[in-house]
Amino acid sequence: MRRKARQATKAENRPRFWGRHAVAAALANPDRTIVRIWATREAAAGLDVGAIPVTYADVADLGRMVPRDAPHQGMVAEVERLDDILLADLLDAAGDRRPLIVLDQVTDPHNVGAILRSAAAFNALGLVTQDRYAPPESGALAKAASGALETMPWVRVVNLARALEEIAAAGFWRIGLTGEADATLAQALGPPRIALVLGAEGEGLRQNTEAHCDALARLPITGIESLNVSNAAAIALYAASVA
Repeated sequence: MRRKARQATKAENRPRFWGRHAVAAALANPDRTIVRIWATREAAAGLDVGAIPVTYADVADLGRMVPRDAPHQGMVAEVERLDDILLADLLDAAGDRRPLIVLDQVTDPHNVGAILRSAAAFNALGLVTQDRYAPPESGALAKAASGALETMPWVRVVNLARALEEIAAAGFWRIGLTGEADATLAQALGPPRIALVLGAEGEGLRQNTEAHCDALARLPITGIESLNVSNAAAIALYAASVA
């Protein structure tokens, strides 16, 4: 899959990943450049680092390199961000019926990381977000994704409405999830290629995003007003996978 090359990343802007799954997945990703690793000797013993520089550190030192109380599990890695993926390349496989996830201004890294994890679990085609209103790669996001940041294609676009038009042209049936919809998700599922469009908690889908959906649907929940967006994404991905 072709990628748009990013400009050289300044060292101070490089993300730091922590935790066993996030670091091991980054090491296994041939598209990921890892600049250096800090680890306890015990944790480093289980890593295949190749020629990557490793600095041995104790648990307290590692704790000062990550946000407070972050579960680093004895390892921290400084990495370069992945290059951007082109939307056209993600949509290129016309016979691929895997669902696509589109996020409308979901900015919380824990939610986006959890959605990436669910997308990988349900074999989604990829994730599409607006570049300005989505979190950057970070340790918190990589930890929540539990390795899926390295395996799930993530396309960042400038204009989400235009991207949804391109998604429709590729044969996707675009379903916007909103609690105010009359139809349930099961009723709204249409053609084989499904794009599930979810908005931020509280604000939901913007009006222009809804206008670029083929159908609006709600999850048939009772007793509560709404679900966390990552939980809603997981349920919607399951429903699309068994339809």
